[in-house]
Amino acid sequence: MLRIEHLTKVFPDGTVALKDVSFEVKDGEFLAIIGLSGSGKSTLLRCINRLIDPTEGRIVWDDKDITAASGRELREIRRNIGMIFQQFNLVKRSTVMTNVLSGRLGYAHPVWSLVHRFSPEDYELARAALERVGIADKADNRADQLSGGQQQRVGIARALMQEPKIMLADEPVASLDPVLAHSILQYLETLNREDGITVLCSLHFLDLVHRYATRVIGLKDGELVFEGLPSELTADRFKEVYGEEAEMVTVGGTMSA
Repeated sequence: MLRIEHLTKVFPDGTVALKDVSFEVKDGEFLAIIGLSGSGKSTLLRCINRLIDPTEGRIVWDDKDITAASGRELREIRRNIGMIFQQFNLVKRSTVMTNVLSGRLGYAHPVWSLVHRFSPEDYELARAALERVGIADKADNRADQLSGGQQQRVGIARALMQEPKIMLADEPVASLDPVLAHSILQYLETLNREDGITVLCSLHFLDLVHRYATRVIGLKDGELVFEGLPSELTADRFKEVYGEEAEMVTVGGTMSA
């Protein structure tokens, strides 16, 4: 169980990114996080794995207070939380294999991690992760030689190297076309259903929310304004998240704000 309790984030310039946000995520859920750009989706995800420190509130996972953790305890918690980014966050000039292995750094001895030295078992795990996302044949390619969809699959394989219990996906398909978007989300759905990995994924397209999510939260100006099942996200509730001027329209077969 992941519990977000009265989470607030105020940046040094005074921007209030999150305001008293509270909700729970059960183990094995696929939670979609929706909202306009600037609504706080990315900040929320980054607070969960402490890439950003919240200003107030608590994040509790399996009775461990992530917001209070530091040092070794925080490193151990982060091992269990994979992260997938919108812009892939790969080292473009490095090989696919090197990028995937970097997901294992949290398990490596500090000295060996500095020189990216990995065990034979780590290499086997990396090959299995690449096989799982269908790009084992690209292991020796440079990351910048791959298409956007392939690069995002590298990002998923890298996150799998942590053997995570939670996967945070920050708008993982925002830069991909609808066909590739479904392909990437199908991988996340498989990890969710077959491996029992809890997924928190920020999305903009409502057809993707209805297709993949088991539950939805909506943020507006940093506040939680919707929480429920995808089927409960009616036109009126949609406007509560995206504003009165928003319409549920279809663009190329994809519903968006």
